[in-house]
Amino acid sequence: MNTASLQEEILRRKKERGVAVLAHSYQAHEICEIADVTGDSFRLAQAAQDLPQETILLCGVRFMAETAKLLNPAKRVLLSHPDAGCPMADQWDGPMLREAKAAFPGYAVVAYVNTTAETKAESDVCVTSSSAVAIVRKLPERDILFIPDCNLGAYVASQVPEKNVKTLHGGCPTHARMTLADVRRAREGHPGAEFLVHPECPPAVVACADFVGSTAAILKRARESTARDFIIGTENSIAEHLAYECPGKNFHVLSKQLICPNMKLTTLPDVLRAIEGKGGEEIAIPPEIEEPARRSLERMLELG
Repeated sequence: MNTASLQEEILRRKKERGVAVLAHSYQAHEICEIADVTGDSFRLAQAAQDLPQETILLCGVRFMAETAKLLNPAKRVLLSHPDAGCPMADQWDGPMLREAKAAFPGYAVVAYVNTTAETKAESDVCVTSSSAVAIVRKLPERDILFIPDCNLGAYVASQVPEKNVKTLHGGCPTHARMTLADVRRAREGHPGAEFLVHPECPPAVVACADFVGSTAAILKRARESTARDFIIGTENSIAEHLAYECPGKNFHVLSKQLICPNMKLTTLPDVLRAIEGKGGEEIAIPPEIEEPARRSLERMLELG
């Protein structure tokens, strides 16, 4: 079955079975085309609560499917590919965070949404890259323990200097690969191009950017800017999506290394099999962590 036929079959089957497909922006373009909702983590977290369908298929990675389940406990939530995890989410667990909280008493624990449900349950509030600065600024506590992404935490600290933001180990292996050498090569190859970068990249790379923002913010900036050439400093799928959307503009990847292997695991056949009940994985949250993890997400939606 070719791509167009697979897409037609998915659209037909998801309607028959009452399945809503949520696709993260880092998914391949052909998957985003058949999704009911496409966006970054914050957009998907919001949309998950508003969908009428009783089954949600999350095309992304495990923590996103867990987030959808936490916000929709009565619905059936499926992860499109059982092996699609997130290395950053796996860097922390409940016992590690409890130990860190004991070492930093009185600190408000701010967990990037790229964490497991177990870690969320030990946190005061979750944030996404698009909401982190605003939420940290609104918190009554001055002392903040930000986990797990040190690069995003450093960016938040630079934007909210009135807070004492403590970061510990952790980060996105894909974004962390970026170097100043990559920036120099891209700038030399595409002089005058606007450089748009995600705050998960190293601070030295972020400092070189013309614009810093979440995947949704990068997409918005590129669409609305009068510039014609852009260097995209986040997962390379974003440059692909923008090339489809804005054919009069040129989008260049910062590095060919900016590919998330977990996001790329999901294929159109995976989506179809999951809808038909022949693949994917149904998400279940252990009851002892469900409520506290949900509270940290609900607070994120309230403050974000």
